[in-house]
Amino acid sequence: MDSPISSFEQLPLSLAMHEALSACGYRTPTPIQAVAIAPALAGRDVLGAAPTGTGKTAAFVIPILERLRTGGGSSLVLAPTRELAEQIAGWAHKLGGSRLGTALVVGGVGFGPQVDALRRKPVMIIATPGRLVDHLTRRTASLERVGILVLDEADRMLDMGFRPQLARIVEALPRQRQTLLFSATLPQSNREFAWLGLRDPQRVGVGEHAKPPKKAMQDVFMVDSQQKTSLLLSLIASGPGHMLVFARTKHRADRLTRAVRAAGHAAQPIHSNRTQAQRRAALEGFRRGDHHILIATDIAARGIDVPDVKRVINFDLPQTVEDYVHRVGRTARAGAGGHASSFASPEERAQLRAIERHLGHALSHGARAAGDARGV
Repeated sequence: MDSPISSFEQLPLSLAMHEALSACGYRTPTPIQAVAIAPALAGRDVLGAAPTGTGKTAAFVIPILERLRTGGGSSLVLAPTRELAEQIAGWAHKLGGSRLGTALVVGGVGFGPQVDALRRKPVMIIATPGRLVDHLTRRTASLERVGILVLDEADRMLDMGFRPQLARIVEALPRQRQTLLFSATLPQSNREFAWLGLRDPQRVGVGEHAKPPKKAMQDVFMVDSQQKTSLLLSLIASGPGHMLVFARTKHRADRLTRAVRAAGHAAQPIHSNRTQAQRRAALEGFRRGDHHILIATDIAARGIDVPDVKRVINFDLPQTVEDYVHRVGRTARAGAGGHASSFASPEERAQLRAIERHLGHALSHGARAAGDARGV
């Protein structure tokens, strides 16, 4: 692998991109940007791995916009969730994509505006797989001009069962293209992604892959299932600041939201039964501070980019270690500190042991809040 760069000045970037980076507050590349941007600018296929919250989005948006600024054609960026797709679109806008033309293609909203945006032949299409396949089926989208394909959070898309949709999309793409794939982890061999038609990809990675942020304090509360809600309310009352609560199901997320509101706290749910407008409003209100508590299913584990989430609470332990890592990665972002607490009932001991094996140590037991009910 080539040596990482230490400054954006070392890259052949346009004046417009340097100005956009400066306006966004980027002074030096993050570690993943330092190793991924140069080969992507050179037209190489890239397999990139890095912990969450390390600047992966800009690591592919920068070279995409620079290559298409002068080379023509278009690009396609695929993301597993609407929230992550919207976050990517936001960064593309900040870095100059709005001048070149972008289209956001996600579910939960009407087809009309998306069809209009696609007809304008955007330089960058940012999409979730399911909605893009809908457009391909309706023949309202064409991928014939796509010269760069990006799969962001590729592992998550496969975990969510998007392999058939991804295969359908790849079939519609030109064979001669550049492919950039980013994930929390990468397999030892490239064969797992052979179906993408990768051409001698450069593998780049930084940090401890699939590990939570080092500055995230982690603990666990051993608690019976029926006592979890009381414990949650106790922690909310004792800890001000933005708090992100993860529940296993959308029905539980709604139930918890009602309980938190009944206790006098502003909270909003975010899950797949909510419309895209409701999900966007919940996320934007969380960022603004209209409500300090967001109660989510794993749909929000990737794609929430709120820099000051003080605490993540796993009301239910996730089914996979990878989901635990991405939930915890919503706090302690960009070098800040944070706190992640998990509630583990007796029936969740196997999941807890798997998480602790992955971390390489046992989680410390959380301190109960003052005034917490005995036995909670």
